[in-house]
Amino acid sequence: MSDVPEQTRFPTLDTTPIPVIPDNVPKAVLELPDNQAEFPLVEAVEGPGAIAIASLNKQTGRNILDPGFVNTAATSSSITFIDGVKGVLRYRGYPIEQLATSSNFLEVAWLLIYGELPTEREFEAFDQRVRAKYLVHEGVLTYIQTLPRDVHPMVALAGALSTLAAYNPHILNPLDPQQVEDATITLIAQMPTIIAATYKHSIGQAFIYPLRELSYVDNFLNMMFSDKASEYTIEPVLSKSLERLLILHEDHEQNASTSTVRNVGSTHADMVASIVAGVTALSGPRHGGANEAVLAMLEDIRSSGDSVQSFVNRVKNREEGVNLMGFGHRVYKNYDPRARLVKESAHDVLEALGVQDDLLDIAGELEAIALADEYFIERRLYPNVDFYTGVIYKAMGFPTGMFTVLFALGRLPGWIAHWRELVQDPTTKILRPQQVYTGSLERDYPAKFVGIRPIRRSRR
Repeated sequence: MSDVPEQTRFPTLDTTPIPVIPDNVPKAVLELPDNQAEFPLVEAVEGPGAIAIASLNKQTGRNILDPGFVNTAATSSSITFIDGVKGVLRYRGYPIEQLATSSNFLEVAWLLIYGELPTEREFEAFDQRVRAKYLVHEGVLTYIQTLPRDVHPMVALAGALSTLAAYNPHILNPLDPQQVEDATITLIAQMPTIIAATYKHSIGQAFIYPLRELSYVDNFLNMMFSDKASEYTIEPVLSKSLERLLILHEDHEQNASTSTVRNVGSTHADMVASIVAGVTALSGPRHGGANEAVLAMLEDIRSSGDSVQSFVNRVKNREEGVNLMGFGHRVYKNYDPRARLVKESAHDVLEALGVQDDLLDIAGELEAIALADEYFIERRLYPNVDFYTGVIYKAMGFPTGMFTVLFALGRLPGWIAHWRELVQDPTTKILRPQQVYTGSLERDYPAKFVGIRPIRRSRR
């Protein structure tokens, strides 16, 4: 039985199927040397439409070769819209600038998962249910305590989430709406608890249990930075800035980790298993580890003693081993809308802490030089969301290894929203990309080996 009163139950899962493409839509014609094929044109609500090529192989005997899926829409989605040319990011139609300055993490999580902003009553019920689930099973904490203290936090997080699934078998059925709801709440509520526990274990301190009277972000900060020897005071500016950063990371359309979650989910793997896959995808330095790389770059500039302009010149000269991190984006060909908000938060945090961090000064000078330099302008290399986040996390007291874990915490609601959208769409097929084979043609096993390579059988 649900622990939420009937009048405050959560919305049912959206099971509205993606519309079937009618026969009378305009067609794109593909001319090949040996035949011709026609494909329906699919219009988007906003942004580029698509050519529906599901029948390509049937009509032509060929597949599309699109490395990195640069031109391939693998799904339809109503969650997030990005216009990389204009620098636009919207969650369910709401501009990220408005959400990051006026909303909070759990409200945006509800928006992403259920499609609309919650009413006051809906939000309060959601908030209370999340608080009620802050505490993880002791078995999860026991697992964390068995890990080496120097294990990377992303490895610890993936393992701990798998252990969470072992202790919560009642939330793993992807086709049971109530279990999906329970998995949603459990993951959102317990991810901060797990992250804080892995951090405390890494520094040899006792785990701090969650406090249900604290808000989502304040509870996380308290578990991270309080200890049993002193009282921890939560700085409101830090709490607000961290909440903003988490909101900015909540979703970003079909990125590598989200696509991984959807890929795994298409097999009807449970939500937790799919999220674990997303965590491991995010752990790659080309995805979630970018903010660590930015901080390392800024520290290298400082330790070198050279000017920022000198570093920029080395980048432009393409010197070996010199890389500009935190600029440019696979999607954005304009200023990342999240980057402006992060920059504001960086100044707010350092001012609140009374800290003068020369890394922020270096970052500001590097940004100013790059934005005025034709080399970067022509290549549309603008600061992205990772450029200032590392400076903020460092000022807050998070170790560098935790940066990607914080990314995962923020991205969690987006992963959940996409998993639910995919699993509940009856038109979903198991993701199974095609390939262009470039290996050997059929060949026979060499006759000279026949009978002289006996199979070695294991002894039992």
